[in-house]
Amino acid sequence: MTDQPNIIFIITDQQRFDTIAALGFDYMDTPNLDRLVREGVSFSQCHVTAASCAPARASLFKGYYPHTTGILKNADSWRRSWIELLNDAGYHCTNVGKMHSWPFETPLGFDERYVVENKDRYLEGRYYFDEWDKALAARGLVKQQRELYRKLPDYAHRLGAFEWELPEDTHPDTFVGDMACWWIRNFPRTEPLFLQIGFPGPHPPYDPVMRYAEPYLKKDLPLLEVTQEELDNQPPAFKELRVHNSEIDHDSVLLELDPTQEQRHRQRAYYLANVTMIDEKVGQILEALEEKGYLENSVIIFTSDHGDCLTDHGHSQKWTMYDLITRIPLVVWAPNRFPGGRSVDGLCQQMDLGPTILELAGVTPPPTLEAKTMLPALQGESWSGRDYVYAEQVRDGILTGCSFMTMVRSQSWKLVHFLDEPHGQLFNLDEDPDEVKNLWDDPAHAGPKQELLAELREWRIRSGVDTAAWSAEWR
Repeated sequence: MTDQPNIIFIITDQQRFDTIAALGFDYMDTPNLDRLVREGVSFSQCHVTAASCAPARASLFKGYYPHTTGILKNADSWRRSWIELLNDAGYHCTNVGKMHSWPFETPLGFDERYVVENKDRYLEGRYYFDEWDKALAARGLVKQQRELYRKLPDYAHRLGAFEWELPEDTHPDTFVGDMACWWIRNFPRTEPLFLQIGFPGPHPPYDPVMRYAEPYLKKDLPLLEVTQEELDNQPPAFKELRVHNSEIDHDSVLLELDPTQEQRHRQRAYYLANVTMIDEKVGQILEALEEKGYLENSVIIFTSDHGDCLTDHGHSQKWTMYDLITRIPLVVWAPNRFPGGRSVDGLCQQMDLGPTILELAGVTPPPTLEAKTMLPALQGESWSGRDYVYAEQVRDGILTGCSFMTMVRSQSWKLVHFLDEPHGQLFNLDEDPDEVKNLWDDPAHAGPKQELLAELREWRIRSGVDTAAWSAEWR
């Protein structure tokens, strides 16, 4: 085993933390991810830094908060990443699947990229022809997409849930998994290897092959009750967001403001089925790595870029700061390096993977990084995690009711702040882990509210000071 391990970085899109059976969610069918959990190290309180794709991913691959990177919404340009440092250190760096950089084919430090992007591209990149588009076109197939879904008589009631009707191997998650296996088996063995595999799912449209969905349709799936009291106590920006998403079909999802349990259950079943499809491909990727001799000296990292409300809290997709959005699965598997079968419960930011990976590769992280290494936690050493985690979201074409939203969270409390607005959200996570009782205006909880507002101020000042020397060329 060499000092520089192969690093296999698997990222799904929009996968909630409660979607892996071995993490305590027994309604899931995820045998391969369960193996990674049993033999690896899982982080139960890992949070992303943004409530949408590109800002969260840019933060992850740069090691800075969105307000530092300047990448605050999808289609903001980002061209540099710490992957360049791995390349400089001798790693062969390959991307198969989604990264969601902008432009899509920006090198970012990769030696080669096989780009597959969102299944449903309607705003940015609508006419971009990715590897999946090319494969479909070569077979004379037209991909399932919004223009076709809109012709269905019940489109407005689907909540983004559709059946995959093309051949199974043309599903985008199957395609990415198969392409990753093809690359591993056919590209001449090269070490050390950094291989990023980006699955487009379970991001909507929620479009599984039906044989994966049928078992979930028969299960009693947990759906968070949405009460009128909770909706009435949400900030105005979130009320506007609900109306917006009920009028405009982002990613082929049209939110119904009062969906039936049957609608919600079908949407959830299709979404979870997509996770099981990805799980199957993760197992095949592990088999391919073992066949080619990579696995013994590899660190496998599995995570997602953010979660999905799936009508919980009355919301569609992301753009809010509930744990269902900011908290994501993170599992690191390397039984030959790290003692496995452990859950680490300290708070961490997903971008903390950046310096962790660099240190694993023998690279000294840049001193201005806002990300912090988690290597001691992986090695079983004393590690308490962060006192607070943060997430940000700017006004974009969807979250139109506020100019800037920030979340600060400790183990016990969460505050969501809206710039220049008198309202917000405050949750006691010990007493209200589902985040349904907003305490922002409750004078009995003024103490925690002021403490978190003060921390928010100190964090932004500290961030500006600590990153002042960061070179603009890394934007």
